[in-house]
Amino acid sequence: MTPRRNVMKTAALWLAGLSPWRSVLAATDSAFYPQVKPRRLVFPKDYGAHPAYRTEWWYLTGWLGQGPSAIGFQLTFFRSRTQHAIENPSRLAPQQLLFAHAALAIAKQDVFLHANRAGRLSGTSLRAETADTNLQFEDWHLRRVQRAPAEVYEGHFSGEGFALSFEASTQQPVILRGQGGLSQKGPQAKHASHYYSRAPLRVSASLQLGKQTQLLEGQAWLDHEWSSQLLMPGAVGWDWLGINLLDGGTLMAFQIRNNKSEPLYAHVDARDRQGLPAKGWSGLRWQARGSWRAKSLIEYPIPMDLVVGNQNFRLVPLILAQEVDARTSTGGFYWEGAVSLMQEERVLGHGYLELTGYGAPLRI
Repeated sequence: MTPRRNVMKTAALWLAGLSPWRSVLAATDSAFYPQVKPRRLVFPKDYGAHPAYRTEWWYLTGWLGQGPSAIGFQLTFFRSRTQHAIENPSRLAPQQLLFAHAALAIAKQDVFLHANRAGRLSGTSLRAETADTNLQFEDWHLRRVQRAPAEVYEGHFSGEGFALSFEASTQQPVILRGQGGLSQKGPQAKHASHYYSRAPLRVSASLQLGKQTQLLEGQAWLDHEWSSQLLMPGAVGWDWLGINLLDGGTLMAFQIRNNKSEPLYAHVDARDRQGLPAKGWSGLRWQARGSWRAKSLIEYPIPMDLVVGNQNFRLVPLILAQEVDARTSTGGFYWEGAVSLMQEERVLGHGYLELTGYGAPLRI
């Protein structure tokens, strides 16, 4: 087994909660990792990594093209701090792990292409810098560059038979989630994250499929979140949604679920085209319209409705088969895909839906 495969296997075990030391370490989690507490986020530093915290991710999703030729894409970098002692020199005892996921959903061909990577942060070919967004996993990268008059996120990823390079420019100031960037995930203060978004983003991209290359434009969304304890007791996972509305606004919503798919905690944050809070979305409820069984044999609540008062909105997947197999990296399966928000036959926006914890409880 190669060193990289060894690290990937160990990393997956750690995040899946299968480490032989897991039961011992769980008791010391609250003492080992700092708790998220109210504070003012400071940029550009908070664009960068926060290595003291247990879990962190930069999650960029987007739509390229329109109609039947639309393509969804996502690039995610995860950083995870283990509880191995700094003085432990073993390659199988890394202090910081880095994971990267990338995917394309191609409507015209009804094809889902996915790649993932896992390894230990090295500071060279695998890095997550603390001063600003600058993430690298070998030839994959995501970095923020300040250009007049906008900030730009440059990214690149590739897999077997595909590659995407893109630039995503900001159109709005940072959106601080929750209370000034402190996003509660439960009734207790410790169940929270620091969380901000950059949306909408205007994207130009170069897509390579096989030997063909095409230039595309569209919109994207970036989430950056870090925490030491997200899920409350009894929670098995979450449903999350980020939609760029056609009127220039944005809609973000999530719910934390128990093993009966009942919501334990929920939140919605809608913004108008100026980035200000928008009315009309309070009391949003998630409601499954059916189920879809993936190759993993996990059943996901797709399609899904969003219900606000007496109004029904539909989440329509670009393609159904957008399940991510992350067993060699962050562990397990989840559904993460491009969706459209519709009311009756009218399209209101495009974005991404994430469904976790349906096959097995999420360990994070």
